[in-house]
Amino acid sequence: MAQETIRFRIRPDGRVEELVEGVQGLACERLTELIEAKLGSVQQRQPTAAAYQLQHQAQSQVQNQVQS
Repeated sequence: MAQETIRFRIRPDGRVEELVEGVQGLACERLTELIEAKLGSVQQRQPTAAAYQLQHQAQSQVQNQVQS
């Protein structure tokens, strides 16, 4: 199992940037939702390639089942 890591960068203007590593699909949102609620409102989300991996795999499985 890959190591799950959350990295934070606090900018001089007070903005906090968060980077989730080692988590695929939308599980990163569930992992960070409590932290984000304590930090304040989310201004922007930018999914990484890992966020789309499980969605793509699930779509491929559904297409394969439909074709069978």
